[in-house]
Amino acid sequence: MNKAQFIAALAPHFNGSKKEATHAVDIVFDTITRNMSAGNDVMINDFGKFKKVDRKARMGRNPFTGETIKIKASKKARFLPAKALKEIVAGDRKLGPAPKPEVKAAPKPAAKKAAKKAPAKKKVAKKAPAKKKAAKKAPAKRKPAKKAAKKR
Repeated sequence: MNKAQFIAALAPHFNGSKKEATHAVDIVFDTITRNMSAGNDVMINDFGKFKKVDRKARMGRNPFTGETIKIKASKKARFLPAKALKEIVAGDRKLGPAPKPEVKAAPKPAAKKAAKKAPAKKKVAKKAPAKKKAAKKAPAKRKPAKKAAKKR
């Protein structure tokens, strides 16, 4: 599932508004990203933990040449799934029913305000296009193709 599919799945929970669902998804991802970049862990119960991990510098090996190289220290994002998520994915635990979107009664249509009318446009007399002659030409007669003389 990509982000667009995720938003489409959430849209019914936002009264069918993909715009509101997109906004909500963007806020969640932005909040997780900002907290992780600041070095804070983001723990979501029964889902998992997002954390920033510091990797030390180390020695590695170039797989093509076999030469030893030094790998610089870096910072990586890591996701640790919660026990409940692991059990559901493994099939050891059943997933409960999906939350259903709330069905709200349609709001009563408000009285429409009188729309401002645009000033009337002046009609410009258009010239009628010149009529084309409807005379049809008979298709040209084709002469039968000459047959190539046989070589003897």
